[in-house]
Amino acid sequence: MGTGAVVLMALAVLGVGSVAVILVRAGRREAEAEKVRLAEQARVQAVRSMEAVWGMGDREFEEYVADLCRRDGCTEVRRVGGANDLGADVMGRLPDGRKIVVQCKRYAKHRTVGSPDLQKFNGTARSEHGADVPLFVASCKFTKQARAFAARHDLVVVDVDLLGFWNSGTALTALLDLDIGRSGTNRRMAPG
Repeated sequence: MGTGAVVLMALAVLGVGSVAVILVRAGRREAEAEKVRLAEQARVQAVRSMEAVWGMGDREFEEYVADLCRRDGCTEVRRVGGANDLGADVMGRLPDGRKIVVQCKRYAKHRTVGSPDLQKFNGTARSEHGADVPLFVASCKFTKQARAFAARHDLVVVDVDLLGFWNSGTALTALLDLDIGRSGTNRRMAPG
């Protein structure tokens, strides 16, 4: 082998080594960016955890539910809750155009929502607000009687467990078709 061949071989080794170093550095930058992205995702999830939900005020909870509706493609979403709201805290349109009227109850996790609350909402959701889909969202459980009432009157109820799924990315449209009369539990959770 001549001197020229040895020099070319050395240059080739240096070139391959340089490319390898560049690729390793790029891989590290990409891995670091992914680590930052995952940390941000975990932070967002923590903010939206149920503990954070239980710490919200009533209006904040209504905005949180409105944001979940928007995330899932609902349009014309607005928070309308307040004094004399006749049971409507959030209103909007589902992606298919149907009108949705939402009653929000941010209760402590050890409480339950009973049938009387659903009866009041049922009395106004369609007749006063023109709901195609009346939705009752609670940060706790519904009693067995409340779930049975909701099933009989075609009300959609989202309890703390379903709210957790919705919060984690399950689309609202997937929750609308659940048979609430046969799902879930009405057992209260321990306070804490």
